[in-house]
Amino acid sequence: MTHHVILGAGPAGVIAAETIRKHAPQDTITLVGDEAEPPYSRMAIPYLLMGNIDEAGTYLRKTPSHFANLRINQLLAQAVSVDVAIKSVALNSGGCLNYDRLLIATGSRPARPPISGIDSDGVHPCWTLDDARKIMALARPGARVLQMGAGFIGCIIMEALKQRGVQLSVVEMGDRMVPRMMGLTAGGMIRDWCEKQGVQVFTGTRVEAIAPGAPLKVRLSSGQTVDADLVISATGVQPHIGFLENSGITCLQGVLTDEHLQTSVPGVYAAGDCAEAFDKISGTTIVSAIQPNAAEQARVAALNMVGQRVELRGVTQINVLDTLGLISTSFGNWQGVPGSEQVELTEHQAGGGQGRHLSLQFKDDVLVGCNSVGWTEHVGVMRGLVEGGIHLGPWKDKLKQDPTRLVQAYLASAQAQGMWHGAGDGQRR
Repeated sequence: MTHHVILGAGPAGVIAAETIRKHAPQDTITLVGDEAEPPYSRMAIPYLLMGNIDEAGTYLRKTPSHFANLRINQLLAQAVSVDVAIKSVALNSGGCLNYDRLLIATGSRPARPPISGIDSDGVHPCWTLDDARKIMALARPGARVLQMGAGFIGCIIMEALKQRGVQLSVVEMGDRMVPRMMGLTAGGMIRDWCEKQGVQVFTGTRVEAIAPGAPLKVRLSSGQTVDADLVISATGVQPHIGFLENSGITCLQGVLTDEHLQTSVPGVYAAGDCAEAFDKISGTTIVSAIQPNAAEQARVAALNMVGQRVELRGVTQINVLDTLGLISTSFGNWQGVPGSEQVELTEHQAGGGQGRHLSLQFKDDVLVGCNSVGWTEHVGVMRGLVEGGIHLGPWKDKLKQDPTRLVQAYLASAQAQGMWHGAGDGQRR
């Protein structure tokens, strides 16, 4: 009987455990998590902060006996090292766990900026349910809150804080908001929108020091000092893979995997935010820390762990962000690739409206990446064109003249290549 050990009880770990159980009813499964709560979704934490759900609403599975019913053994512990020679995981409890197949699904950990005073009372990341409890105790209506970081996760947290009625300031090192997802124009439009909603935004600025006390005194690189009742550190995340050092399992930015999600060591797999998988669009290996990727990687890894030869189709590079009601998207190589061509369209709205922005990147006649702000009707089409690698033919030049014609370009090009399932079904085109 095969023993599958899964390190990490987030979405990837849970889906992998359930997939293994479905296809290997008699195998032994141990799911190792390092938080006392039932497995939950970190992406649900902002909704908890908003008050839309309670803690139980973040749980990935709602039935308390779910894992016991599936005979998935749960273990509260953290891996501290892996010995692949003897197939054993050392735990922080002092014990060891032997395995036949191992899945590394330990996800990410918040980056800890090297700032004086980062450990002061009232300074918290926003990553765990315990973090959320501490933030909710301080983020009361009227409280002065300073958030470090305006990336994808930071903007989601910002939305939740704004709904709690706090006085919010955001400090971002980059020259624009969401710098890893948005170009200069798009990121600037998001900043302008946030400021119109009453958020004080500092871009191109660092927090240099935090002086403890009530209030906290936050010194910025601009020379200003901002008073805060709560400081939230949202300066990004990193794959949680430090315990694999000297294990012989190859790690780059994340745990390097092949098309079967197997690592450099046979019988050891990785999935989710800690995995580095091949992305066919960019032609490189990437860590793409979004939940749809975690779910698909977990499914593929699990099937291979039970002996099925299944390949990962690719890594999805999609981000759709709602920032205080302004929708922005990023797909594929939104910055372009060597030799690519670009077209941009920006519409500024008079009177404090949202405005719209669209940026398309072409390599030959294929759309390889795009950005949009305030342009919601084209989201599915942009994803389809980028992920499908659809050859646009004459539609490339038409889009360069008028990028708003994405829907027509998609229908015409995908239909011509037999990639549009609506063809021939009587749908209007």
